[in-house]
Amino acid sequence: MSPIKTREYLQFPDSARKAGVLALFYPSNKHDLELIFIKRPTKNPMDKHGGQVSFPGGQIEQGDRHMIDTALRETEEEIGIPSNKIKVLGQLSPIYVYVSNFIVTPVVGFIDFKPEYILQESEVDYVITSPLTHLIDPHNRKTKDLKVRSHLLKQVPYFDLQGEVLWGATAMMTSELLHIISDL
Repeated sequence: MSPIKTREYLQFPDSARKAGVLALFYPSNKHDLELIFIKRPTKNPMDKHGGQVSFPGGQIEQGDRHMIDTALRETEEEIGIPSNKIKVLGQLSPIYVYVSNFIVTPVVGFIDFKPEYILQESEVDYVITSPLTHLIDPHNRKTKDLKVRSHLLKQVPYFDLQGEVLWGATAMMTSELLHIISDL
């Protein structure tokens, strides 16, 4: 999960589709920040990421000027947080997700209130929030064997989010975000 600056040396396939996701923080009442994740539903057998923990987001659509627009629009659609209430702080390194052929651009944002969620049930089972201090704590970074569809992946690094497994591309994005925050 160590942060990698992929822009510097990785060429993405020309056939790759583009998507934007939002790593969104809000203040908790414990003098900490909460980071919002979603649990994707398992209902759709065509969804290669069904059942996984991710940031809200999705594929770029006509009318999106850039990935920031995509991430904000998708967040509003999926969990109901109005895009005009979100302060965009920046972007992380794009990540190529081989299994779905997407180049995913993570956008980082902040809201100054605890949100009330309106879930798009076809895209989101439920929302998971994690305190920043929990994510930074090295005891919550673990490895385990994961069964993904018919494949067994050995010793996969992941974040333990109070029993939820955050792994793969979203874990890599989270790791880069934590690395940047630790340098502040």
